[in-house]
Amino acid sequence: MRVAPQVALSDEQEAKLRLYARSRSVSKRMVERANIVLQAAEGKQDLEIAAALGMGRHTVARWRARFLKLGIEGIEKDAPRAGRRRRIDAEEIVHKTTQEKPANATHWSTRTMARAAGISEASVRRIWHAHGLKPHRLDTFKISRDPQFAEKLDDIVGLYLNPPQQAIVFSVDEKSQIQALDRTQPGLPMKKGRAGTMTHDYKRYGTTTLFAALNTLTGEVLSQCRPRHTHQDWLAFLRLIDGNTPQDKQIHVIADNYSPHKHPKVKTWLKRHKRFHMHFTPTSASWLNMVERFFRDITQQRIRRGVFRSVPELVAAIEEYIGNHNQAPKPFIWTAKASDILEKVTRGRRTLDKVASR
Repeated sequence: MRVAPQVALSDEQEAKLRLYARSRSVSKRMVERANIVLQAAEGKQDLEIAAALGMGRHTVARWRARFLKLGIEGIEKDAPRAGRRRRIDAEEIVHKTTQEKPANATHWSTRTMARAAGISEASVRRIWHAHGLKPHRLDTFKISRDPQFAEKLDDIVGLYLNPPQQAIVFSVDEKSQIQALDRTQPGLPMKKGRAGTMTHDYKRYGTTTLFAALNTLTGEVLSQCRPRHTHQDWLAFLRLIDGNTPQDKQIHVIADNYSPHKHPKVKTWLKRHKRFHMHFTPTSASWLNMVERFFRDITQQRIRRGVFRSVPELVAAIEEYIGNHNQAPKPFIWTAKASDILEKVTRGRRTLDKVASR
């Protein structure tokens, strides 16, 4: 029978090991190792110690040998694992994420990247988080190619930041095809631990178009709901603006390049109403129109989750929302400088040109 090497303890070593064996503040593994050495010092063999502590004989033999070689310090630290630890190349993961695609998908997931790189999903998540990468998300964009982009940009941002005196600046647009939708089944209200619910399918009851003119100085909104958005509807809304503003004020209207805004009959009407001055946003740059922010708010807060069983019910809800808004209006503050916007757009155009030339 093979006899294990004898373990001899000094008084100091024995006291420290017994402290470890009784401690509740050290790890369970450290308690087991202390007990292994203490029982080995009593002359017990590895099989006997293993049976008493409920572990394998090889584990007991390993920690006996570690103690004989390194002392207490040898059992205070974990034994080195076999083989070389794999080094994770974060730059390689970033490069694969941004420059390559998986064979059968349009973008990477943590699972597919982990398999391709031979690392864990947790490592992939950690690297993506450190570098701000979110392959599951996709943002949309559109770079304006309007040859007069810089001039129109300066004009509109100038109206926001330095509006002319004795004048009213309106940001105007239409939100078309707003649908009156009723759900096929009643939704359930939100409660603790569960979000509110709404069926994915719906019944259609028609549409309306919201014409809105946002006063950029006060935040008040002039509005009108109409069945369509033709040049006649646009003219009707211009007349509404004309009738609801002081006649001694000049009116500056910021609008997009939608064709009814430039219809010959509209131009004729504007010639007769000299106080109206039109300012058109560059093509593919409707984000310059401040009223789009108001449209986002009314969509999120009133329309998207609303239940409407008729177009008049939808129109009433829109008018109620705008009425409440106008009781305590808050203007949207424009902070971006024209030069900063132009620099970003120019940089975007250069990037697109490089991609197109590949």
